[in-house]
Amino acid sequence: MASFRVLLAGLWLMLVIYTGVVIANHGLSLLPIFFGDIVRFVWPGQFNLDFLCLLILSAIWTAWRNGFSASGVILALVALFGGSGFLLIYILFLTGQSKGNWGLILLGPGRVNVR
Repeated sequence: MASFRVLLAGLWLMLVIYTGVVIANHGLSLLPIFFGDIVRFVWPGQFNLDFLCLLILSAIWTAWRNGFSASGVILALVALFGGSGFLLIYILFLTGQSKGNWGLILLGPGRVNVR
């Protein structure tokens, strides 16, 4: 579990640095580019659509894991718009909170027997 947690933290750090460089060089105009490529039916658009599907699944899982509570829905919105920047930190937090219990990490409290 320790190696996995180091991986999560490393991926998050890499993503933050990369995102910072992209914002510095190109600004915050992500959405017109993101959806523009999708509607043009080009390979970057295919990648963006695939990624959007993963963002939606991540948001649904986050809401479901939290029992579709108010906080779960808010976290789901953060997952949808935050992507890996959110999910890496969220899973890192869950690995610590659950003491490495994968059932608890994936299913959430109340859905698994904690040992």
